[in-house]
Amino acid sequence: MDRLRLVFMGTPAFAVPALRALIDAGHDIACVYSQPPRPAGRGQKARPSPVQRCAEQAGLKVRTPSSLKEIAEQEAFAALRADAGVVVAYGLILPEAVLSGPPMGCLNAHASLLPRWRGAAPIERAILAGDDETGVTIMIITEELDAGPTLLARRVPIGARMTAGELHDALGALAGPLLLEALEGLSRGALAPAPQPAEGAPHAPKIDKAEAAIDWRKDACAIDRLVRALSPHPGAYFEWRGQRIKLLAASPVTASPVAASPVAASPVAPPSSGERAPGEVLDAELTLACGQDGKDALRLLTLQREGRKPAAAAAFLRGFPIPAGSRL
Repeated sequence: MDRLRLVFMGTPAFAVPALRALIDAGHDIACVYSQPPRPAGRGQKARPSPVQRCAEQAGLKVRTPSSLKEIAEQEAFAALRADAGVVVAYGLILPEAVLSGPPMGCLNAHASLLPRWRGAAPIERAILAGDDETGVTIMIITEELDAGPTLLARRVPIGARMTAGELHDALGALAGPLLLEALEGLSRGALAPAPQPAEGAPHAPKIDKAEAAIDWRKDACAIDRLVRALSPHPGAYFEWRGQRIKLLAASPVTASPVAASPVAASPVAPPSSGERAPGEVLDAELTLACGQDGKDALRLLTLQREGRKPAAAAAFLRGFPIPAGSRL
């Protein structure tokens, strides 16, 4: 591959494997852009982003502007004289002066199969929607959100038990090799950008805090998707005795006195009254009734109290009992 002069723009851990891939491939990284350090931890000290830490460890020049709208910032970007910009989960809007500066344009590795799931939370939205697959798309950035022409895409199946954290890691590992392939093809004229189709472009907005609250009136599969889509962060949650409790893993089970769930050693015993309400704890293993009529069932597997570490249900209950018959 021809050695290219690049500007890399990214912020979270998702972007780190892509930056490392570009470094390992021998490209000239003129500068790395990342969002400014943010307060974090108990002391609320400003911490650099994962991308900034990676870049500094590699001895690369780093810039952390809060915006690229200022003329001075745009001139600083232009002065780098990059062949291309490479953007992976940067989080800041790139003005036209930046997008049109590099001769090869600015390429973005987006965590979906565009045009599906344009926006900030494509991984979470794909799981919430029950999609069977997603992937990574390399596109040339335009001013319209995630609507630029595409260069390459690779598909990744979404497993039945896959969490957002697991899918995040799988897609992050794929972004680097795919970017290298796109840069090589584009530099040699072997790739032609393809306009995105107008149809099939649902938006993937950032997860709102209200969306993370579990509604036990929904069916077990829908709640399970919510839990997996928000695990490990920010975490779907419910409240019990004044405490907010995150549910990080769960599994729909067969609510029958005879048939057991494949992940549960014992079946769910029906309450003596024959009726149960959504959110009702059915047994000592933290199986809950859910669905509009309470006839669905979901077993809670991993939970986390505020200020505590995640714990398997059995260990969690030893320190924080939730007896059968309780209603969450």
